[in-house]
Amino acid sequence: MHPILLEAGPVTIYTYGVLLAAAYLLGLWMAVRRATAAGFDGNRVLDLGIWVIIAALVGAKGLLFVVDFEHFTSSREEFFSLLRSGGVFYGGLIAASLTCIYQLRKHKLPLWTSGDLFAPGIALGYMVGRLGCFAAGCCYGKPTQVAWAVTFTDPAAALNVGTPLNVPLHPTQLYESLAGLVILVAVLTLERRGKPYPGRTFWQFVLIYGVSRFIIEFFRGDDRGAVAMFSTSQLISLVLVPLSVVMLAWLSKRAGTAAAPAAPARKRGSF
Repeated sequence: MHPILLEAGPVTIYTYGVLLAAAYLLGLWMAVRRATAAGFDGNRVLDLGIWVIIAALVGAKGLLFVVDFEHFTSSREEFFSLLRSGGVFYGGLIAASLTCIYQLRKHKLPLWTSGDLFAPGIALGYMVGRLGCFAAGCCYGKPTQVAWAVTFTDPAAALNVGTPLNVPLHPTQLYESLAGLVILVAVLTLERRGKPYPGRTFWQFVLIYGVSRFIIEFFRGDDRGAVAMFSTSQLISLVLVPLSVVMLAWLSKRAGTAAAPAAPARKRGSF
């Protein structure tokens, strides 16, 4: 598509970088806005969000380096190409979650409520960030003849991230961007239904994302590490999807138990 947004002498601005920055800023904006509406200190949430963004960037690149270790250590040029690569979302999510837990405990903020406030912003950022992948040509799909296939032609995409040129491919970046939109609408809709409890929105986000990512991975064509018939992201999904179901059931039960009034003490001789 358009890997390079602007070139001015020695300065090159990549479309992916611009959209990635927009994704993080939009996600952070939504999180701060939701936190303020819920009565939290917006500045404190903003500081937390900045730490989460840094951790997400490092985690995404780190997991990409691990799953494609041989490629990025094959030469000096390939190692520095890591800076131009998109990264693995799960790596960013895990690193950001761990950093968030540490910061929340440090500042004595409620863990699951804070996760609920951030989850829709993560989905929004994911939706926009995947458009950056589409522009760069990374995270590309397998060859296909479907009517909505896309064909990349820009040599910069092949040079930067190894995108196959002049071959119809599944637009997996758009599949994932659409999944981000679906997740965003779903968690915001479900949030207004039933009896809410801390952690519900966050773990619903993890559940829906895990399912969608597991399915979309079957259409991916880029090399991203694999164990047997599953990619690294699919293996993580196989852990997180059942974990999210268990966490939703446990948190729901815990919230119900906490809300239930204590049973009155039974008098001796009564039934």
